[in-house]
Amino acid sequence: MADSRKNAVLLLAHGSPDSVEQVPDFLLRVTGGRPLPRPVVEEVKHRYGLIGRSPLTELTLKQAELLARELGMPVYVGMRNWKPFIADAVRAMVSDGIEHAVAICLAPQNSRTSVGLYRSDLSSNPTSFAVDFVESWHDHPLLIRAFAERLRVGLDRARREAGTQEIPIIFTAHSVPERTIADGDPYESQAKETASLVAREAALASGDWAFAFQSQGMSGGAWLGPRVEDTILSLKEKGHRVVFVHPVGFLCDHVEVLYDIDIGFKQFAETQGMQLWRAESLNDSSLLVAALADVARSRLSQSLLASK
Repeated sequence: MADSRKNAVLLLAHGSPDSVEQVPDFLLRVTGGRPLPRPVVEEVKHRYGLIGRSPLTELTLKQAELLARELGMPVYVGMRNWKPFIADAVRAMVSDGIEHAVAICLAPQNSRTSVGLYRSDLSSNPTSFAVDFVESWHDHPLLIRAFAERLRVGLDRARREAGTQEIPIIFTAHSVPERTIADGDPYESQAKETASLVAREAALASGDWAFAFQSQGMSGGAWLGPRVEDTILSLKEKGHRVVFVHPVGFLCDHVEVLYDIDIGFKQFAETQGMQLWRAESLNDSSLLVAALADVARSRLSQSLLASK
């Protein structure tokens, strides 16, 4: 069954400033124009300064390039909070004559605070093409295999360097306000399901791993826990002196990985007399690209069948 439409994939992501100087403008976009307290802005600038720059945009564009090669069709990138913006991607797609697009969020677990906002932003931009929006793909087998592959490689290295096989794993995902989950958001259950599936794929025993939320907001209301720091303390109380962190809510390196984990959590562990390792981010993983390609092909096939 041939598909004569001009199809494309649109990858949607959060976005990240290219320099420390751009952080204030970036944060205003994140909050929808609501100014944050100056100490919060300065702290975020400090964190970006420590890692130099966020590679999120560069890595996302690389993922798009690899996916386009895999699929043999155009792949566009739209960011909600920084360049290239979703509106820019939509305009380019209209100009290129795209007739049907599969929109995939590079946040595999569905939350109205991420996926919901990307969808809203996309919907606010007039298009001349049909959009098939993927709500979530947190349990896709190839995504799970990609995370498990990174886990095995990183854990083997940590065991060699630490000189012990007994290293507990903390799977993490970005926290969201508790009120989000209270309103029926599926994010918490999907994030935990991703972790559980990766643990099963890696043949971990139930006592080998825990789950925690990271990167809680610096202002306003209660955020979802348990926190990574509290989980590290709990492991210390059980006699552990080494811990391995695997962020399964993120698909590439950015400030929540390069600062929150590599600097913040590592320093916190050191103050507790513990060592901390991290799994490498998926970044340009061939399994990640295969997962994205399979999601896109599946949606395109379903759409074609429905149109017949």
